[in-house]
Amino acid sequence: PVLPRLVVFDLDHTLWPFQCDRLPKDEVPYLYPQARGILNALKDRGIEIAIASRASRKKGVAKAFLEKLGIHFLFGAQEIFYTWSPKSEHFQSLRRKTGVPYKYMLFFDDEIRNILATRKLGVSCVLVEKGITLDKLRTGLSTCYAKSSASPNAEPAEC
Repeated sequence: PVLPRLVVFDLDHTLWPFQCDRLPKDEVPYLYPQARGILNALKDRGIEIAIASRASRKKGVAKAFLEKLGIHFLFGAQEIFYTWSPKSEHFQSLRRKTGVPYKYMLFFDDEIRNILATRKLGVSCVLVEKGITLDKLRTGLSTCYAKSSASPNAEPAEC
C-alpha cells in the first residue's frame, strides 16, 4: 500500500469535538473516540504526523490541551496560528520544517474552505464532518493509493 510521509490534522472538530478556546475551564478536554488509536497507529508505522490549526482567541490553549491529553509528543510539527490566515500558509511552513513535498502529505480538516485551499497545493485532503474515524483514515489512504496509481511515473510513496 502507498502511505503518506506526513499526515496533518486540524484540531477543533477534527481531533476533538469542540473549539478548544470555548471549552469551559472546568471541563476536561477529550478526543473523538478513534483519534488516539489512529495517531498511535500512524506513529507506529513511522509516518510523521503534524498539526495545521487556527486558534481564534486564547494563545496556548490548544497546546495545553495536547499536553493534558498526553499526545503533544506525537506531533513533529505544530502549526497552530492565532490569526485567520489561510491553511495554505500552515502548509508552506510544514513543508519548510519537515522537508516533505505536498504530494506526500495527507490532511484531515472539518472545514471545506481549508480542504479546497490545501488541495490546490497538491496535498491529498479529506473532509471530516464528525471528527477523525478509521473510515476517514481509510478514505485518505485510498486517495493516496489512487493518486499514485494514476501517475505511473510517480515515486512509490506519493499520495
